[in-house]
Amino acid sequence: MRAHILQHVPFEGPGHIGDWLAARGAGIGSTRFWEESALPDPAAVDVLVVMGGPMSVNDEAEFPWLVAEKRFIAEVVARGRPVLGICLGAQLIASAHGARVHRNAEKEIGWFEVAASGAEQDAEQAPPRFPFPAQATVLHWHGETFELPAGGRLLASSAACRNQAFQLGERTIGLQFHLEMTESSLRAIVDNCRGELVPARWIQDEATILGRAGAHFAATHALMDGLLDWLARD
Repeated sequence: MRAHILQHVPFEGPGHIGDWLAARGAGIGSTRFWEESALPDPAAVDVLVVMGGPMSVNDEAEFPWLVAEKRFIAEVVARGRPVLGICLGAQLIASAHGARVHRNAEKEIGWFEVAASGAEQDAEQAPPRFPFPAQATVLHWHGETFELPAGGRLLASSAACRNQAFQLGERTIGLQFHLEMTESSLRAIVDNCRGELVPARWIQDEATILGRAGAHFAATHALMDGLLDWLARD
């Protein structure tokens, strides 16, 4: 298995996704856009993971590599390879397929519940659908949201943001939230983005975010493992 990780900032790495890849003996390549923007041949990628970041998919003037990144993502998706997008990564998948990404009504930062949704919209002949759990408490850290791309199926929603997870085809999933966080990666995003932790309805304070993490990591990691197993299934 040849995995490639698109990483946009040093403090939003693969976290637990790296553990899943290592356990399966995957070869892991990466593009670190803050250092260089070279991308591999899409044909050489068996699994693509697109990480988060504080920039917007709409910031192409400031970050011109976004144009090539979106094109690359679309090419890997078109090849039917497993593709997973996290937060900004999910927005990039949506944008790469013509969907609008825009500011959400409210920022959502902290541990909040998402619920499975949209299954009733599936046609009888639709491709297999990832069995998202009825409810899950997950870490959010976003101010923007995405519209569903053409053919995309809604998997999960939250009270603050309707489009939290979607599936495109059989092998592509975008998550607005973070299942990959570990103790160290959560501390890294808090240290680098604590300026966003201002009092608001859907923003928890630093102590709450860090204090609740230990109670949720086992479940979020298990959900991430199950999702990756499903995407990479034979």
